[in-house]
Amino acid sequence: TLCPQELRSGCFWRGVLAEAEATLIFVGVVLGASASPEPLAPALAGGLVAGGLSCTLGAPQANPALTLALLCTRKLGALRGAAGLLAQCAGAVLAATAARLALPDDTGLVTRVSVPIPCDRAGAGAGVLRPVLWQQVSAGGTAGRALAWETFATFQLALAAFAATDRAAPQAGLALGSAVAAGALAAGPFSGGSMNPARSLGPAVVTGIWDDHWVSRWHPQVPPGPPAWGCWGG
Repeated sequence: TLCPQELRSGCFWRGVLAEAEATLIFVGVVLGASASPEPLAPALAGGLVAGGLSCTLGAPQANPALTLALLCTRKLGALRGAAGLLAQCAGAVLAATAARLALPDDTGLVTRVSVPIPCDRAGAGAGVLRPVLWQQVSAGGTAGRALAWETFATFQLALAAFAATDRAAPQAGLALGSAVAAGALAAGPFSGGSMNPARSLGPAVVTGIWDDHWVSRWHPQVPPGPPAWGCWGG
């Protein structure tokens, strides 16, 4: 039910501010870690920052998927839920904007879900060593497979979040952080392992890349700087 009197409550606005702040920190940390070439970095960073935020900011959702789950199960009021969703999206866009200003060539803003394959750069003759550009192609298969893995990863995160509501702060932080890291590692090769619509929305708004956004799949990005060259025997 809608309770307009909540708008005059300091507790209400502190909760909304906590959602915006937590989402900004979470998305900023994950975007910074995504600039690393190691795929393990964003999963670990996401898990650690989720656990830390749960212990320090009073367990904010910082995730529209979790907020919608709480709304659907009537564990959160409609007004508080709507304000939280807006705050989360605003925090994510601010984090993505700051990351774009700080990171060169949008590195880390859009995570590649890809594997390297050799591609002939020049039409050299057979048996001649020639430089090869390592292009990026999707490694996850179809969008349907990405949707299935993203759904599974988000489900286990929501389950952990609901189970952790009655736990003390350290245990809740450990549970949520572990669920974020596990989901990112499991769904990462297929969908990027976002599990967080705000995490996908922020970079999409800033970069204008909306390909497969409905499944939170992070569109492949051309790697910055000069291409990496190698030798390939024909």
